[in-house]
Amino acid sequence: MSVERVQQFLAEHAPETTVTVLEKSTATVAEAAEAFEVESGQIAKTLSFRVNDDVVLLVMAGTARIDNKKYKQLFGVKARMLPFEEVEALTGYPPGGVCPFAPAETVKIFCDHSLTRYEEVLPAGGSVNSGVRIAPDKLATITGARWIDVTC
Repeated sequence: MSVERVQQFLAEHAPETTVTVLEKSTATVAEAAEAFEVESGQIAKTLSFRVNDDVVLLVMAGTARIDNKKYKQLFGVKARMLPFEEVEALTGYPPGGVCPFAPAETVKIFCDHSLTRYEEVLPAGGSVNSGVRIAPDKLATITGARWIDVTC
């Protein structure tokens, strides 16, 4: 169901881009990099946070880490990821399949500059065994994401 929602979103906003569903798990950066035969940094991990009353998705390179000082300076709060059991209800996607394509309506999307090191990145496609090959700029454009710098 989640993959179909991503496919519909891509058909409307980037028809040349598709979701690839694999037999292997892509739920972690290491699994996705192996399954898609790319560098770990090319996996665009999508982390979900609570920022006051908002739910925020932060898409960053698979090898990047949150810089807590930069995060707090930008968002005004300490980085606090959503609890595992709340992720699907608040983002519209299961843990391991969270992606920036057509999330729940109230979710805000941010892309970290760590993605720009690559010509192509692979965020999840709505499930724990899917991915979408896309250029970072295209990803930000079609999802309405704001570019930020919160990684080290």
